[in-house]
Amino acid sequence: MHTPETSTRAATLRHAAYGVLATVVGLAAAHLVAALTVPAASPVLAVGSTVIDLTPTPLKEWAIRQFGSADKTVLVGSVVVVVLLLAAVAGVVARRRETPGLLVLVGLAAVAGVLAVLRPGSGPLDLVPALVAAAVAPTALWWLHRIDGHRDDRGTDGPSPGVDGPSRRGVVLATGGLAAAAVAMGALGRWVTSYRLGGTDVALPAATDPAPAFPTGLEQKYAGISPLRTPTGEFYRVDTRLTVPAVDVDSWTLTIDGDVEQEVTLTFAELSEMRTIERDITLTCVSNEVGGPYIGAARWLGVPLADVLAHAGIDATKADQILSTDVDGMTISTPLDVALDGRDAMIAIAMNGRPLPREHGFPARMVVPGLYGFVSACKWITRMTLTTYDAEQAYWTERDWAIDAPIKLSSRIDTPRPLSESKAGTVVVGGIAWAQGVGIDKVEVRVDGGAWRPATLGPQVSDDYWRQWFYEWDAEPGQHFIACRATNKDGEVQTPVRMRPFPQGSSGLQEISVNVA
Repeated sequence: MHTPETSTRAATLRHAAYGVLATVVGLAAAHLVAALTVPAASPVLAVGSTVIDLTPTPLKEWAIRQFGSADKTVLVGSVVVVVLLLAAVAGVVARRRETPGLLVLVGLAAVAGVLAVLRPGSGPLDLVPALVAAAVAPTALWWLHRIDGHRDDRGTDGPSPGVDGPSRRGVVLATGGLAAAAVAMGALGRWVTSYRLGGTDVALPAATDPAPAFPTGLEQKYAGISPLRTPTGEFYRVDTRLTVPAVDVDSWTLTIDGDVEQEVTLTFAELSEMRTIERDITLTCVSNEVGGPYIGAARWLGVPLADVLAHAGIDATKADQILSTDVDGMTISTPLDVALDGRDAMIAIAMNGRPLPREHGFPARMVVPGLYGFVSACKWITRMTLTTYDAEQAYWTERDWAIDAPIKLSSRIDTPRPLSESKAGTVVVGGIAWAQGVGIDKVEVRVDGGAWRPATLGPQVSDDYWRQWFYEWDAEPGQHFIACRATNKDGEVQTPVRMRPFPQGSSGLQEISVNVA
């Protein structure tokens, strides 16, 4: 039995759904336009990027620990949920006061537009997707309101005089049509974005200075140990990007300016014609906790960073910082001296024998062995400005992360997994250790707080590369605690002092609990 109360509740829910549907249509239209113009200016992404920038460092670290590589998906989902809740409110408000309800949707689009144009490196086109959302969403809600039938200012459930009441068939057709349009525009936007990203097939030069033959890793014999070379598709990715930049290699350039003798701009073809080196290098994210997954090892091909800078003529007595900027305005600061001290710092153009994938910086990125990525690994790089730390601050420097962040001596247990169960007898404990720039001399294993026992090291690739290791443990039934530690070639032993990643990287020994049956 229908009562005035149930009818009112049903009307409220219906209009809330109208607000949500209208907003989804507006977002889909804006996403399509963004895909055709500036993908990062899509309203949800513009808001999400700002949320990332404003999020306190401890909360960012928590999100990475809790969600890993899915942190961006969680963020975007959270932004969408908040927007749709506000859209539902707009729909309910529009039932009683049409103009204020429509203005709520305009306001949501305006916020996204302002945040889009405030992004570093933004231009007039960044505003277009928000303008589209501001036009489409309120129009869709206005139309649904008309299809449903005007409500008078008192919010009664009957139609206003002279206006037909809601037609079930009309409402179904209208909502179905808008939903179909939203799905179509969203799918088309995804296709356009994928098409624009396209392939990364570019002609790579042969290495002027190639890397030596790559050895066979321990993973061939001991299951569970990280592969000696990380497959490209499994290489970690940690950055602030909610969408991968779509960079056209034919129009891409790298500019070197600032405290230089002359400003220089190189095309990809010109960069590729320079002397190239091929090196096996391990990269590590400063967000990596002890025993964490944000480390990978690959073979990189690129132009020595010192050679690139020499094109412009540098004066190390004036500058102490390379301020790198990517195609979307993100900045990374790198100490200038590390580009000149003889290490294999490079502008990389290939990874594991193939052009860089889009998500790892196509068409070029910086790779500096021995430094955490937030001060050395600018992806999608397009400018290097020679300056000083006193004059310019990069993105992470402004957020109080360390200026000079050498990667700390560390080790990790890959197998057995924490809290896993093994059978009594010989159990292989294995993993990786790293000491970039110095190299690993030994790894030791401790069981249940006992004496440290030497592990067997895997093949040596280079001092800038991780080292596999394994230890054959005679396991007895019960719960056990296994720890590992590394010593580098200078005799330095991995510190047991526990530190969190902020502001210069984690430290401490990994210890896991396992059960033996």
